[in-house]
Amino acid sequence: MISIFQDILKYEKIMILHIDTTGREEVTIKLTKVKKVLISKTFFAFRKQAEKLLPEIDKLLRKTKASLSDIETVQIANHGGSFTSLRIGVTTANALAYAIGSALAGTAGKPRKAGKISVVEPIYNSEPDIILKTSDKR
Repeated sequence: MISIFQDILKYEKIMILHIDTTGREEVTIKLTKVKKVLISKTFFAFRKQAEKLLPEIDKLLRKTKASLSDIETVQIANHGGSFTSLRIGVTTANALAYAIGSALAGTAGKPRKAGKISVVEPIYNSEPDIILKTSDKR
């Protein structure tokens, strides 16, 4: 009986960092515990997701007086959105989860194992369109 009670207490302390970079201009990050949102922030980051994401996560943690070591799971929205913003979010989530030793989850699909490391892959809605097209007229 004590073991079940300890498991429940541990579950109530689990902090999850949610990252959503699927919007072309906005990023949403939030911290939750047992489905309760502790803090959430959406910020403008058009073509600046890579520069703004980690500093904003740091600000979120500071506001809640939490640290990276308090995060048990990093969850990333890994489906849809623009090619580049989705890759930035997925790469950041993978690297952060690895660095702090937390669990990792995507909103779509299951994480893949790469040795002892879990990796979430981006799931794109279409083929990437990242090639600059130039006119044949000179």
